[in-house]
Amino acid sequence: MNDIGALNLTACDREPIHIPGSIQPHGLLLIGRIGTHEIIGAAGVSLFRATKGQTLEDYLGLSSVIDEAALDLGPAVLGTTLIDDILYDVHAFTTDGHVVVELTQQADSPPMNSTFLANLESMSSGFERATSYADLFDSAARVFRRLTDYDRVLIYQFVDNEAGKVVGESRSDDMSSLMNHHFPASDIPRQARALYVRNRVRVIADVAGASLPIIGVDDAIRQIDLSDSTLRSVSPIHLTYLKNMSVAASASMSIVKDGILWGLVACHHSNPRPLPLTIRLACQALATSLSRQIKLREEAELYRERIHLRAQEDVVLGRLGSDVTLEQFFTESADDLAKMMRADGFAAVQGADLFVSGQCPDPIDIRAVADYVRAPAAIKAFRTACLGREMPAAEAFRDLASGLLAVTMSTEVPTILMWFRAERLQTVTWAGNPHKDVQLVPGAQLEPRVSFAAWSEEVQGCAPDWTIAETESAMRLVRSMLEARNNRRMRALNAELSTTLKENESLMQQKDFLLREVNHRVQNSLSLVSAFLRMQGRDALPEVKQQLDEADHRLKAVSLVHKRLYQADSTEIVDLSLYLAELCEELKAALSGNWANNISTRLAPVLIETDRAVSIGLILNELVINATKYAYQGEPGPISIGLEQHRDSFRLTVSDKGIGAAGVTKGTGFGSRMLASLVDGLKGSVDYADNSPGLRATVTAPIR
Repeated sequence: MNDIGALNLTACDREPIHIPGSIQPHGLLLIGRIGTHEIIGAAGVSLFRATKGQTLEDYLGLSSVIDEAALDLGPAVLGTTLIDDILYDVHAFTTDGHVVVELTQQADSPPMNSTFLANLESMSSGFERATSYADLFDSAARVFRRLTDYDRVLIYQFVDNEAGKVVGESRSDDMSSLMNHHFPASDIPRQARALYVRNRVRVIADVAGASLPIIGVDDAIRQIDLSDSTLRSVSPIHLTYLKNMSVAASASMSIVKDGILWGLVACHHSNPRPLPLTIRLACQALATSLSRQIKLREEAELYRERIHLRAQEDVVLGRLGSDVTLEQFFTESADDLAKMMRADGFAAVQGADLFVSGQCPDPIDIRAVADYVRAPAAIKAFRTACLGREMPAAEAFRDLASGLLAVTMSTEVPTILMWFRAERLQTVTWAGNPHKDVQLVPGAQLEPRVSFAAWSEEVQGCAPDWTIAETESAMRLVRSMLEARNNRRMRALNAELSTTLKENESLMQQKDFLLREVNHRVQNSLSLVSAFLRMQGRDALPEVKQQLDEADHRLKAVSLVHKRLYQADSTEIVDLSLYLAELCEELKAALSGNWANNISTRLAPVLIETDRAVSIGLILNELVINATKYAYQGEPGPISIGLEQHRDSFRLTVSDKGIGAAGVTKGTGFGSRMLASLVDGLKGSVDYADNSPGLRATVTAPIR
């Protein structure tokens, strides 16, 4: 596009066509306040004077109050009204805090009865019987022309760069043909395309008609948003555009697919011609039916292409066995990869390696293209039908590579797969020369182009575009190849891992043997020391015998941890609750009298390091010995042992129902010092509290 054309397009895009401040002369417009519906504006001075101070319902003679909540959901038809012996259809919507009512004459429109609806259904079902896109568009043009009785009806599809192309046409003999003609994007500005999605039917009943200004209680009413209006006046630029086409009236119906403007049904007439509400609603229904058929056909076509490509993918990927490298795969399958995408050539670049099949640029040019697309093609497939427009250096080899589809595979050295399509010269027929400069006079208003005579140009440097299915197929191929490559590497790693596991298993067996031997010797040594202590205690004084028994209990506490360390799966972590439970059973067996029936436990699972477990076992041993000696003055009594985890710490509690803290006056100096040392080593604390009756000792320390 030249500079003047770009300026013209930008100026049109900025035009506020949704707030024209006026309407077309083939209808009436009233503006009421939200809530009261008092009329505060109207199109034309005389109409405003006649309606000022009345409500919308009173002036229109409506039997019920206008439902604002319903209008908030979208424009609605309120019925009919008779004004000055003319029957009007009443159409309303809300905007900018106002209720806007439009009135258009019923004219000679057919009644919306069963006959009309049956004819409408017949027209719609004709779309389903079309055998091709061309047949569908021609059928649609004939149906809309019969319904509107306009001289020429075009099916207009938006194509690349928002330009348009006429794909279907029905016309009278005295109207020129625009079939297969292209129109530049500047003919329909951006904000106009947005309004076509919102307001699906647009009628310009008389191109030469003088617009009616909106008059109201203040000048601000002229700034009301008329995006949903069917009577909104037309941009002077567009009116001049239609006059240059020798069109006296026009209508357009939006073809919207998935919320996007696919195209238009454009109607032209050589004389002024309004469309009554009944016909407009019928056109909107038919346009919706047409868009549905277009979507169904596109989806069916895409589905068939996907199935075809998947079948070819299976054949190609079948060669990618477990023992086949990417280099071998490209060498054997490059030709098939090119044919699958209907490409003239295929190339793959991986570091210094280059694989080429078919008609491709020189290797140095292929590497330049690979460098250009490496980064963007790693995110999503890079595709273009005109490579030279995106990569100017590619103009030198456009005869071989105007079209490019590229995907980057994320290997250690990135692998770029590229499909090339050769240049295919195309002749495009425009409705007028889109490149012709507009004579721009300083301060003058920009005018639309004047000529719509067929103007042809040869498009160079482009190839047939890549379809969605082909792009998806390229992405799937890369994923499949990358998966096969990763699977091959995983198998190799698994083989190495299996060897390592066997070696580790042998080491574990040696470790188990050593642990058994060490455990056997340690247990023997501890048993021997315990036996010596018992032998010494036989003939010792009672006080000495008691101390030797306490030492024997401490040895058993250490022995239990060692035994559990050998039996457990982990050599570093033990379940403290299981260890303390066994220790308590050992204590019960060692204590004389009826102590075994008086010791109860409540132990919650706590995982702890082995060396800390030894210290905790010795602490429990000391606390239980103290309770048995002092709580009940040597007689059996209830002792409760509890273990719980609180966040990152454990709590070990030993409580009794004995004489309490006041009665604790005895104890070995060694045992007390050892208890204090063990608690300090755990970086914990021991607290004594009244158990009412008795004493409760609580040891708290971190688990780690």
